[in-house]
Amino acid sequence: MLNKKLLYDTIEKFNAPLGEKAYERLERYAELLVETNKSFNLTAITQPEEVTVKHFADCLAVFKYVDFPENSSLIDIGTGAGFPGLVLLIARPDLKVTLLDSTKKKLGFIESVLKGTGLNAQTVHARAEEAGKMPEYREKFDFAAARAVANLTNLSEYCLPFVKVGGRFVSMKSAAADDEILQAKKAVSLLGGEICGDNLFDLVENVSRRILVIKKISQTPTKYPRASAKIAKKPIK
Repeated sequence: MLNKKLLYDTIEKFNAPLGEKAYERLERYAELLVETNKSFNLTAITQPEEVTVKHFADCLAVFKYVDFPENSSLIDIGTGAGFPGLVLLIARPDLKVTLLDSTKKKLGFIESVLKGTGLNAQTVHARAEEAGKMPEYREKFDFAAARAVANLTNLSEYCLPFVKVGGRFVSMKSAAADDEILQAKKAVSLLGGEICGDNLFDLVENVSRRILVIKKISQTPTKYPRASAKIAKKPIK
């Protein structure tokens, strides 16, 4: 299913910790992804080379730009089919990963991958703006991550409340996000964050990506996150 040589060639420059066991787990993940996708739409990307690069290598690129200390806690907001959180866990099983999504079927798929790969992670069926106010999740994580969920202004409101002071929010974006990043600076600051890394890179030839790293420097004001309708209608400016 996976193109092993393509995967290793692509991630070589990202220093991703991917041994043989991790590769076998990604192979199983890919099989379950394509199989489940026949009955439930998880992704538009199902061809082996595309899954290899645009899903797995894309997530593994995070390791070049973010240092995860051993046993760090990470929450993946709007994880969908498990990107990037489940891929990061496969590469680094020591991470304490929480996978949050509002769609129960997607979490059901993730649980089938966890079972099929022998890994452990917490799945949370909730909306981010609700979980972000719950004491058991608010400012409890070393890292929060999100991939292609919303524009950075709104995404910061969804994600930064989960990050403890001193932690990091990792936002995976397309390369063409200059205006979006500029517009988000006030929101990031208001929510207790500070952009400490803006990394542009080529995943493969003609596929440019961007990974933003936002450090949590102060607590998020208790009024955030607001209800999703309010976030969409009145973004922080």
